[in-house]
Amino acid sequence: MRARSRTAGFTMIEVLVALAIIAVALAASLRAVGSLATGEADLHRRLLAGWSADNELAQLRLARAFPDIGSRTFDCSQGNLKLVCTQRVTATPNPIFRRVEMLVSTPGRSGYLAQMVTVVANETNRSL
Repeated sequence: MRARSRTAGFTMIEVLVALAIIAVALAASLRAVGSLATGEADLHRRLLAGWSADNELAQLRLARAFPDIGSRTFDCSQGNLKLVCTQRVTATPNPIFRRVEMLVSTPGRSGYLAQMVTVVANETNRSL
């Protein structure tokens, strides 16, 4: 009598277990890629906001005008990103200097994407 030969291969259960493991691994990979994309977009927004703040402070220094104490808000968009800058000017213990703080945010969202501070001297009252 001849014995039945068993053919080499996988059972249906083994195939289903392997597919389940691959599905879990792919789901984890997709989540990681999504998180990376979100982090990159946030970093890009912060970079553009930092450039906006730096540009506004550079313009203030180049104007060589002594800024008035107070606060003002204006549009400082970069690229296709809408940004709002808030400039706060405060007095310092030395009356020759003013502290200028530039805060950059996205309209409709709370919190700031960038914040820079500088001190501006009164160039008009300065003796040579």
